[in-house]
Amino acid sequence: MTTTTVNVGTIEHIDPNLIVVEANVRTEAQLGREFVASIKANGVLTPILARRDDQGNIIVRAGQRRTLAAREAGLATIPVYVVAADETTVERIVQQMAENDHREAVTDADRVAAFQQLAFEGLTPAVIAKRLGSKPATVKAGIAVAENAVAASAIVSHSLTLDQAAALIEFEGDDETVSVLIDIATTSPEQFAHAAQRARDDKRVATMKADAAADLIARGFEVLDRDRGSYETDYTSISYLTTADGESVTAEHIADSEGRAAYVYAYSNSNSNSNSNSNSNSDTVTVRYFLKDPKAAGFRKSSASGATSGPMTDEQKDERKTLIANNKAWASAEVVRREWLAEFLSRKTLPKDATQAITVGLTVHHSMVGKAIQNGNVLAHTLLGMKRANYWDADKLAALVEKTPTKAQHVSLAIVLAGIEDSTSKETWRYPNTHSARYFEQLAAWGYGLSDVEQIVIDAVAEKAATKAAEAAAKIAE
Repeated sequence: MTTTTVNVGTIEHIDPNLIVVEANVRTEAQLGREFVASIKANGVLTPILARRDDQGNIIVRAGQRRTLAAREAGLATIPVYVVAADETTVERIVQQMAENDHREAVTDADRVAAFQQLAFEGLTPAVIAKRLGSKPATVKAGIAVAENAVAASAIVSHSLTLDQAAALIEFEGDDETVSVLIDIATTSPEQFAHAAQRARDDKRVATMKADAAADLIARGFEVLDRDRGSYETDYTSISYLTTADGESVTAEHIADSEGRAAYVYAYSNSNSNSNSNSNSNSDTVTVRYFLKDPKAAGFRKSSASGATSGPMTDEQKDERKTLIANNKAWASAEVVRREWLAEFLSRKTLPKDATQAITVGLTVHHSMVGKAIQNGNVLAHTLLGMKRANYWDADKLAALVEKTPTKAQHVSLAIVLAGIEDSTSKETWRYPNTHSARYFEQLAAWGYGLSDVEQIVIDAVAEKAATKAAEAAAKIAE
């Protein structure tokens, strides 16, 4: 038989001005006019929780807002449930967090402050998570935010979420990026994950490019600030040069040549291979080598090295910039989208239209889903947090359903979504079709925040449909 110890107290009616409001995990007690008016009209209906110290003072443990509102409303007394409570900081914080979350949930800033206080008291993230009914990863992120000056300031002054504040830590020292992310978090929060991932990718690519450039400089190369076209004459690409013996010039040939130079390309590629996983971005660094004076270095131009085209027009330059920007945005969006899909499929309850979505996937999108099934449902395994079995082993998805029959719908939906998702690539935004548009519309309906480049797919298809409808109407009118 299990015995439960109950902390029994007494109800007393006490002047709110005589009650001591103990330090609280809630950093701000927002007393709205409606809340104060309600307290003034109806009184405090639910007793506050308090303890009596050794000097006889009544100290609030939970009910800070009600006590302060009662003072402002001018109430003579309020009901107080007085218990013999533990005076330690840990117990105070745990009780306050529980009480506040049962009423008006504390802000993420308050939650972070509580995590930090408990950590100061010597509790590990695992213990804090257990005491507060949170997740260890959330507690660790909260402590990291509290210990970072930029993130700790932003979560309070801009009312950021814990996830948003934690993301800022990655960009400490990059004031411009931090400022942009804070602006997006406060004005377009649904776009924050996309913006953060793009910044993350840009930072990684910039680091790769800087490392490659540093290596080239150490080897005596001049690093150019832009690439050179075949029509330009200040630097000549070695792809247009041959040695005295007629061999194609390589980087090794010019390792000690005067006037050697290079331009570094670094970018993140979206990989649409059907065996890709949820983070299918592959980083690439390529280097183009040049010589300032090939003739002086002992090389000559090959017969096919003449200029074949002139410089790009302004329109061509703008198109290329848009292409590059959207390709980069797509690669970043793919990471965010697949992380969202994994979280979505981990939910206990799926949307009511999940069965319909599965049916559409097996009919409208059957070729995409079928191809993924033939290739082993690798992405479906990944989205469900499972490692794909070897080709000759039994499919782990089947084993999951057999072990947990209630997961059958989750597995079916994962197979459908992974099949469609696996067929997407940078070509999806460049050549939108109705199938892709329907897929992104479904994700948006389920709560996924589309990035601008993903929205292009939907808008382009809608515009094409509207044009066709207008043309058809014009023909009828004739």
